[in-house]
Amino acid sequence: MATSHILILDDDQDICNLLSRFLTKNGYTVATAGRGAVAKELMAGQRFDLVLCDHRLPDTDGLQMVQHIRATSPRTQVIIITGYSEVRLAVELMRKGAFDYIAKPLFPDELLMRVQDALAINKRTDSTPAKAVAAGGEVRSTGDQVYVDGTGASSQNIAKHIALVAPTDMSVLITGETGTGKEFVAKRIHQQSTRSSGPFVAVDCGALPKELAGSELFGHTKGAFTGAVTDKPGSFEQAHGGTMFLDEIGNLTYENQVKLLRVLQERKIKRIGGTKDIDVDVRLLIATNEDLNKAVAEGRFREDLLHRIQEFTIHLLPLRERKEDIARFAQHFVEQANSRLGRHVAGFDDAAMQHLMRHTWTGNLRELGNVIKRAVLLSTGERITVECLPAMVLSGARTMAAASDSPNTVAKADDGLRGVAHQAEREAILSALERNGFNKSRTAEQLNIDRKTLYNKLRSYGLEV
Repeated sequence: MATSHILILDDDQDICNLLSRFLTKNGYTVATAGRGAVAKELMAGQRFDLVLCDHRLPDTDGLQMVQHIRATSPRTQVIIITGYSEVRLAVELMRKGAFDYIAKPLFPDELLMRVQDALAINKRTDSTPAKAVAAGGEVRSTGDQVYVDGTGASSQNIAKHIALVAPTDMSVLITGETGTGKEFVAKRIHQQSTRSSGPFVAVDCGALPKELAGSELFGHTKGAFTGAVTDKPGSFEQAHGGTMFLDEIGNLTYENQVKLLRVLQERKIKRIGGTKDIDVDVRLLIATNEDLNKAVAEGRFREDLLHRIQEFTIHLLPLRERKEDIARFAQHFVEQANSRLGRHVAGFDDAAMQHLMRHTWTGNLRELGNVIKRAVLLSTGERITVECLPAMVLSGARTMAAASDSPNTVAKADDGLRGVAHQAEREAILSALERNGFNKSRTAEQLNIDRKTLYNKLRSYGLEV
């Protein structure tokens, strides 16, 4: 079996050396780069299966690198290295095509698990029949259940809607923030439909380079453009007899919106460079996290296409608005992490669960899953404690608790300059803790205070990590 090639892109040479030794020891071929320009030169000369990319670089940033990699090497997976205070940014990078993100401080087991997951995508693509392959090189199996059903009123209502619409052939528009489980809902609709024995093909329109989107969706003929050395069926042909899931449809170009409308109206596609119409029988499920009506008003999305794709709409609430489901989802992620990491964590103690319930979860289920995996990795007992949770979650819990206790926006104790000073001090302590891997001795030394003072401040801010 060929060795997977990994590129580490980070301007911290110590991190490059550390990751290179670790991944080489685990059987991978590794190259490193400290600048985006160097990485681009390396990628022009050889193909990498995976790029581990720090989102802060001297000459570029994670977003520009993700866009460059998606445009020049669509099958190369990208994992962003970031901090827990930057989860919102990491989620946005995933919308643009990154496979996943991993937060500092880095833990070997967690890193290896993410690397294996990313590389497994391309391995499945190489060995899976075309009908099961999603555009952009990603295979998403209908049997690979990532989430569980919630028990709250919102989740029960969604389950009823799925049961109603699944047996039909209606197009379904699934809306909601990034990470709310839109693809999971699409898979459930497919599984409960009359097409469940057919293929389920998922296409992330946000990750498709504009110049390749038409080819990925509709296919191309040999010689249609430079690099088209053979005929290639598109995702619609691969999904024939089954279900097509288009994620982040708002990112499609106007030209591809026109072609998609033709498919919906005539049930035919034409490959790029081809002259023959090809019949396709596909049920379409669509997802977006943006307001398509606003996009129509701004001229970015066709109104006639919007009417065709929203025959039925399912809206998913963010996790912060269905807190009754957090405990169930969190326990599910514990079981997943136990299986992947070889651990036997039973659950959470009361204090840790309280912090999970109070956090805002801007990254929704994706963020929750990552936090739980990290907590399982750090746990040394049967239950996850507060010490296993990242400072971001502890800080968020404190902020939300204060907000709920004082509905008049700001607590009296935080009024004026004193409140500003307290907030700045708390943020400085949190940042120092994260930089030092939550080592309190090093943190106290860096902040030029003694350990007792640090402990007192942590206690006063509710940050006893």
